[in-house]
Amino acid sequence: MTAAVSAAGPHSPAAPSVAKRPAKRVLPGFKLTLGFTLFYLSLIVLIPLSALVFKTFTLTWDQFVAAVSSPRVIASYQLTFGASFLAAVVNAVFGLLVAWVLVRYQFPGKKIIDALVDLPFALPTAVAGISLTALLASNGWIGSLLEPYGIQLAFNRNGVVIALIFIGLPFVVRTVQPVLEDAEKELEEAATCLGATRWQTFRFVIFPTIGPALLTGFAMAFARGVGEYGSVIFIAGNMPMLSEITPLIIIGKLEQYDYAGATAVATVMLLASFFMLLVINGLQSWQRKRSGS
Repeated sequence: MTAAVSAAGPHSPAAPSVAKRPAKRVLPGFKLTLGFTLFYLSLIVLIPLSALVFKTFTLTWDQFVAAVSSPRVIASYQLTFGASFLAAVVNAVFGLLVAWVLVRYQFPGKKIIDALVDLPFALPTAVAGISLTALLASNGWIGSLLEPYGIQLAFNRNGVVIALIFIGLPFVVRTVQPVLEDAEKELEEAATCLGATRWQTFRFVIFPTIGPALLTGFAMAFARGVGEYGSVIFIAGNMPMLSEITPLIIIGKLEQYDYAGATAVATVMLLASFFMLLVINGLQSWQRKRSGS
């Protein structure tokens, strides 16, 4: 009997067919979980944003242009985006330096410094603003030392940049740090053996590896700075046309019951945020492709 079955072979009509088992999903009830996810995102994100856009549509085109392009609002755009870009550039340089030290060197208190990097994440932004103002004001510990030289870091645009540097640094460090940890040191050793200098090793071996992560951290720090409010209003001085950020413009319009004008300015910021998210996602996709290759 066994010999007959063996002779028939597995492709013989007499051989029993084995039914394929359906592939198991990681999460049971995929349609249910997907529906709940879409419902939750709509309730928390899409509905409030759509209400913002619909309120803006109550304005005519001329009213919308007047609301978002007045000299005071334009000045706030320039300060908000300019200070955020400058702070992101500073964070890209010094964030890379901090990440490099935390990954490549061992020293006493390393874990404490590593934990302090995340302090701006956990610290309320209002507390950060008050602390920076107490330090940098003319009667503060640091500001009192700089005041005789005519250097003012608080209640002007300098304070805005400093506050945005403070809250944006962790984004660069935490984005670059894991990439540095996974970098292959054998490539650096091979470059050194081939006669490359330290600068050449960094430029042609290390930087191409960490470059996408550094750009991602820069974009995230820039996006955070554009929407920052709590840590800035205490140290900026909030002087119109000089040190007034766009979120403060929105708050001022709401206090004046100009809801349509506030939503118009907020819509411009929303479009800018969507554009930055698109850039961040593109940089992250590029980083994954570079890592895979």
